[in-house]
Amino acid sequence: MSWRNKREELNRAKAAGKKPKFPTRAYNRCELCGRKGGFMRYFGICRICFRELAIAGEVPGIKKSSW
Repeated sequence: MSWRNKREELNRAKAAGKKPKFPTRAYNRCELCGRKGGFMRYFGICRICFRELAIAGEVPGIKKSSW
């Protein structure tokens, strides 16, 4: 079972009013690659994907700092 299916299953259980057996097992995961570590909630992606998108200019308002 993939991480996307697990998340969907958890959301369905919540909608049905059921309490999950292990609520701490629901991780925030990157929408692009599925990583659970280094997750940035505001963007919904991990730090590595965020960096790649920012360098490519695909994240509006974000640019590489230089000093």
